[in-house]
Amino acid sequence: MRQKTIEEYIETIYVLEKKEGCAHTGRIAAEMNVKPPSVTEMLQKLQNEGVVRYEAYAGATLTLSGKKKARELMKRHRVIADFIEIIGVERGAAEIDACQIEHHVSSKTMRRLEKFVEFIHSAPHDPKWIEHFKHYYETGERSECEARIEKETEN
Repeated sequence: MRQKTIEEYIETIYVLEKKEGCAHTGRIAAEMNVKPPSVTEMLQKLQNEGVVRYEAYAGATLTLSGKKKARELMKRHRVIADFIEIIGVERGAAEIDACQIEHHVSSKTMRRLEKFVEFIHSAPHDPKWIEHFKHYYETGERSECEARIEKETEN
C-alpha cells in the first residue's frame, strides 16, 4: 500500500476521532471519497500494523502509536502550509498543496522547513526580505534597495 494513502487514512481517522469519538467506516469513506469496502480493507491492514483498533460497525480509533504518527503528520502539514503561506500563497491553496507535499518530503527537509518557519514566526515583524520577495514576484524586478546593493558589489 502506498505510504501516502496510509498517511491520509491515519490523518482522517485522527480528525474524525477528535470530532466524533471514533471514525466510522462510512464517515472515513465520505471524507476520503472512497468506497466503504476499501476503508474496511485498509482498517484491517492498519489494525494488523498496530495503528488502529477496529471493530466492524463500531468504527476505528487510533492506538497510541497511531496517535503519535497522526500528530507527526499533522505537524508536517501545518509546517508546510505555513511555509507556503509565508511565501505569499493564500491559506486555502496552501492547505491543499500541503496535503500533497507532506507525503513526499524527506525528514531532513522537514527539519529544515520546520526551523525556517519557527524562525520566521518568532521574528519581531515581517523581515524585509519577505517584502522584497513580494515585490519581485509581482513585478519581476528587484526592489530599489536590492538593485543598488547589487550595483555596488559589481563595482
